[in-house]
Amino acid sequence: MGGPRFEPVRAVRAYERVVEQVEEAIESGALTPGGRLPSERELMVQFSVSRSTVREALRVLQARGLVRSRPGDPNGAEVLPFTPAALHKSMTTLARVEELSLAELVQFRMVLDSAAILLAARLRTEEQLAEMDAAVAAMREALEAGETGAGEGDADAFGTADLAFHDAVVRASGNKLIEICTDVVRSIVLKLIAGRIADEPDREALMRRSIGNHEEVMAAMRAGDGPLAARLSRKAMYDYYAGYVPERERGALRALLE
Repeated sequence: MGGPRFEPVRAVRAYERVVEQVEEAIESGALTPGGRLPSERELMVQFSVSRSTVREALRVLQARGLVRSRPGDPNGAEVLPFTPAALHKSMTTLARVEELSLAELVQFRMVLDSAAILLAARLRTEEQLAEMDAAVAAMREALEAGETGAGEGDADAFGTADLAFHDAVVRASGNKLIEICTDVVRSIVLKLIAGRIADEPDREALMRRSIGNHEEVMAAMRAGDGPLAARLSRKAMYDYYAGYVPERERGALRALLE
């Protein structure tokens, strides 16, 4: 049978409609940072809703980092300026609520990391390269401490140094949005596989391989070969994460190696 196909309708609560309209006003510029919404009483009149509905909408808007609100404030809620922290929170919520697969998250991280490295290879300063070198040196020290039995916290120290390396690379890319997205995706991925990493039978082998990968990427970056550094990064990330992703989904990751 011809004709249009319709989607099932979704029941929407009144406070959600309030939130949608306020968000649209902020996105369009009708409401600007530092400005204020009408008072709760005026919002009740304009939206034809109860005080509880208005307060629920304000709680949601505040949780999203869009406004700062105090119940009963006669001046109305203040519209907040955009901050990286607000985007970080929104992306974290989106990734969790949408129940993205581990393969999708890892694939996105491969894209982000290789893009950051591609940019960093061209834009990095000598000071930023020194930061990366120091992070790799700290990774090696943590590995050697574990091998000699000099300390029990080598795995934690290694992880901290590894994180410092990736953070230095992303900062060197000069792109704040890549930095925020990378931080969000990385933290979610690591939480999903933390238990399996802890159960790895030969964690020292993983550490050695990670150090070697970082050194290869560093050499390509130092030579200014961004495409090579990015390819090495994607391959290293695939080798690290592929074993945690179901076989039927690994093709999505391998597509980035071609």
